[in-house]
Amino acid sequence: MSSHSPTHARTYLFVPGSRPERFAKALASGADAVVRDLEDAVAEDDKATSRDAVAEWFATASTEDRLRIVVRINDTGSAWFAADLLTMRDAGVISVLLPKVESADQIDTTQAALPGVSVLALIESARGVAQVDSVASGGASRLVFGTLDFALDLNIDIGTDATGLAYAASRIAIASRVAGIPAPVAGVTPQLDDEACLLADLADARRFGFGAKLCIHPKQVLPIHTALRPDAKALDWARRVLVADAASPGAARLDGRMVDRPVVLQAQRTLALARD
Repeated sequence: MSSHSPTHARTYLFVPGSRPERFAKALASGADAVVRDLEDAVAEDDKATSRDAVAEWFATASTEDRLRIVVRINDTGSAWFAADLLTMRDAGVISVLLPKVESADQIDTTQAALPGVSVLALIESARGVAQVDSVASGGASRLVFGTLDFALDLNIDIGTDATGLAYAASRIAIASRVAGIPAPVAGVTPQLDDEACLLADLADARRFGFGAKLCIHPKQVLPIHTALRPDAKALDWARRVLVADAASPGAARLDGRMVDRPVVLQAQRTLALARD
């Protein structure tokens, strides 16, 4: 069982709110967090019953399981937003994923209705990227990049080349760092049977400073966790850095390189990642 909270998770696995029979399987997948989706994965006619199914699950779930759940509610401009807020408040939901965030006011509205809730803000439009600094500093607990919707908004084809996402990804990562919130969450990889594509998408996101990824199938979880852990070579380097620094603080050299404070901090971070 992962110790990661929804705000600091490495993986977020989607499960449709309309499929309560899949809830237990999603929790057993090893994903750090499970996203009960009331938005895109649910047809309009099923919104109310899906909302009720999520609330009913919360009524009997263990505290440990409840802590791993994020509910993606419908966006603030939708016809279902108010009912989602009311039901999630009564159910005691701890974390929500808010779609189509384009201003800090949307975070404020959500938190006013759900006091104390963590709001993960889904940035999926040009306007959202343009306002990402105020969103990050305006109460969002973490930023999530909705890459597919963003590409649709800008009419970008990311099927074979994701370079069109670079500017937005950089903005989201920098806004997160400046606001002091966890590194942002990368969007989904829709190719279910292509692990190479999944890991390539993750590597691209890591290069921009992202620290987690959305998943749409349980089999995507383990490869992501494995890829995010430092390999044996990186761990060996990190241990040798700390030994060298301990022997000669502030004046150490290792493999012909000066071991200054940023290098020591990177080594400590690498070892910390191995413990996750």
